[in-house]
Order: sequence, then C-alpha cells, then structure tokens
Amino acid sequence: MKILITGFILMLFLNAFTVKAQKIISEGTLIYNISIQTGSSEPKMADMLDGATTAIYIKGSQSRSELVSGLGSEVTIYDSKKGSGVILKDYSGQKLMITLTKEDWDKKNSKYEGITFESTNETLTIAGYNCRKTVAKLKDGSSFVVYYSPEIEMADKDYDSQFKNLPGLALQYEWQSGKMKFKYTLSKINFDVIAVSKFDIPKSGYRVMTYSETKK
Repeated sequence: MKILITGFILMLFLNAFTVKAQKIISEGTLIYNISIQTGSSEPKMADMLDGATTAIYIKGSQSRSELVSGLGSEVTIYDSKKGSGVILKDYSGQKLMITLTKEDWDKKNSKYEGITFESTNETLTIAGYNCRKTVAKLKDGSSFVVYYSPEIEMADKDYDSQFKNLPGLALQYEWQSGKMKFKYTLSKINFDVIAVSKFDIPKSGYRVMTYSETKK
C-alpha cells in the first residue's frame, strides 16, 4: 500500500512539474525568418524574397501575421472569437484589403481539415528550445515537415489552422508553392504586452474586396 501511495504521489509531482514547465502563450510576438528554395528558372524570385520575415502578434483571441519581403508586405488580422478577419496586401504601391467572414476563413483553411502529425525520433534545438520532428499529412496526400516544441503551447490554437492539432509550438516548418519551397524558422519569442491598436483594421487607403470576389 505504501508503495502504491508513494508511486501515486510521484506521478502527481511529475505531472505538476510538466504543467509548470510548459509555457502557455496568450500574449506575445513570434518572429520567423524565411528561406526559399526554387527551381533553376526562378532565381530572381528567390533573390526578391531573400531575408523575408514573418512576425505573429498574439493577444487573447486576436492575432496579426505580418509577412515582409523585398516584394512588399502582407498582413492577416484575425479574431478567432468572432471568426472573421482581413488580409492587407501592399505590393508595388497597390494596397488591397480582403475581408473574410467565418465561412470565408473556413474555406481558406479547408486544406488543413483532418491534418495529422506523424511523430519521428529526430530532435533539433531551435532558438534555445528542444524540438521534435513530425510529418504533417494533409487529406490531399501532401505532407510537410514540422519541428515543434512541447515546452510551449498557444493558449488560442485557432491562430493558425495548420497547427491547431499540434501538441506544442511550431518552431520550424515548410510550405510548398509550385517549385518554390519556403522554410520558416523561429528566431525569437517576445512576451511583451501587445497594444490593442495592433489589431485595428484600417478604415481608408485600401481597395476593399470580399474573399468571394477574389475567387471569381
């Protein structure tokens, strides 16, 4: 009986330690560096995108993703509680705002429905965090590699549909577009308070279109 009680207490202690050791992010900034691999016919595109970064700002149910490259910038502002958001594109002086309803957001991310993650034994240290390698598999048969840290968890898992079922934070992942492969690698996490104004939607300066209109 004493052995059973001792074992039970030890289990509770270990579980409590794990919970305590895991960092839950409900507010903060994630900075990713982007590297690009292209086919031989697209070296100029790679040069334009060289040094691109993505900053993701999180505050409760609100998120703002900023992609900045030599081509311009693209910002996505999303509120998971409302289920709606906007995409702000600024390329070559052309500024476009795309509005998305909850239904639009679901359609935009439908490719990630049913996504699964197949764990491997490979590990890697990224930005000081211990990461595990997993292979993400989509319903269309495609897949991509993700290195995630179980030491960090997002309070709002809806900030990025592709990682909603991932048991931790993605610190490195790949994304394929035609012959171009993008690799996102976390460079820094900042836990400073984010101003509410960061998630304000511009009221002027953009040509406004609905998500449905962009698909016509």
